[in-house]
Amino acid sequence: MKIADLHVLLKVAELRSITAAANQLDMSSSAASVSLKRVEQELGAQLFVRTTRQLRLTTEGERYLPLCQQALDLLQQGQVLINEEQQSITGEVRMAVSSEMGRNLMRVLLNNIMRKYNTVTLRLHASDSRADFYRDGVDVALRAITKDAAKDLNLYGFKVCNVPHMLCAAPTYIARHGEPQTPDDLPHHNALLYKLYEVVHDGWELYQHEQKYKIKMNSDRAVNDGDIVRRWCVDGEGIAKKSAIDVAQDLLAGRLKRLMPEYKIPLTEMWLVLPSRQLISPAIRLIRDELKHHINDLRAQLIANKLLDEDEWPEAQES
Repeated sequence: MKIADLHVLLKVAELRSITAAANQLDMSSSAASVSLKRVEQELGAQLFVRTTRQLRLTTEGERYLPLCQQALDLLQQGQVLINEEQQSITGEVRMAVSSEMGRNLMRVLLNNIMRKYNTVTLRLHASDSRADFYRDGVDVALRAITKDAAKDLNLYGFKVCNVPHMLCAAPTYIARHGEPQTPDDLPHHNALLYKLYEVVHDGWELYQHEQKYKIKMNSDRAVNDGDIVRRWCVDGEGIAKKSAIDVAQDLLAGRLKRLMPEYKIPLTEMWLVLPSRQLISPAIRLIRDELKHHINDLRAQLIANKLLDEDEWPEAQES
């Protein structure tokens, strides 16, 4: 049922005249008459008794008219609410992200938001070093942290999602070096390692049920940029331990293959954190919501393509 037809219905009922209603709505009498007929046909009931001298509501019309008015009032309230929200999504967002998230997922997501809300401006701090809110001049940071660390988070924030991790390699690497089957095989492969503050993360922890495996990996390279680790992996230079978010598109496209899926890596959590509750703006809430939507879509694709089990990536509870 068209909203414009309902407006015609209400105006005709108010003026008790199709011609008078048409004049006020700046339309022809025939168009107004057609609108009324459409409403009556969809309802399967006659709303007006038409005579040569007057127009009056039928019993059905008298019952329907107040409901019609309420429906249009609610639609108008909704439009006002949306307009207010859109107008309030404005101002500068000063945000810190990791280099990998900044180049890939967040670059695209923030582009889309800023095209829709052209009153939003952005100052992005992209670095794998943890940003200092005051020194680096940022208001919100996207951080991946362990579950235990999240409990001790002395900041305001929103949990965006759980983040599973996995071992992966390119088909070209597997063709040359074979595919590891157990933790004992891993030291015989080249690991692509991530380092931060000169600490090289070469100790990988895996779990199978209650059994824990800690493997010291061998490697010919390490870098303080997670995206280069991913790119090396796609290049076929070794095995990487990466988050499902970072390698989702590579897995879906077949550029990477997941290794040893029966061995699990502990989940981390992704949070948007702020130093003060007063800094939580409509724009930041929108970024949170868009990020959740995008990551839920990635999760669904990986599960649908049997690249990940549903219980490996539990959905985040509302925060």
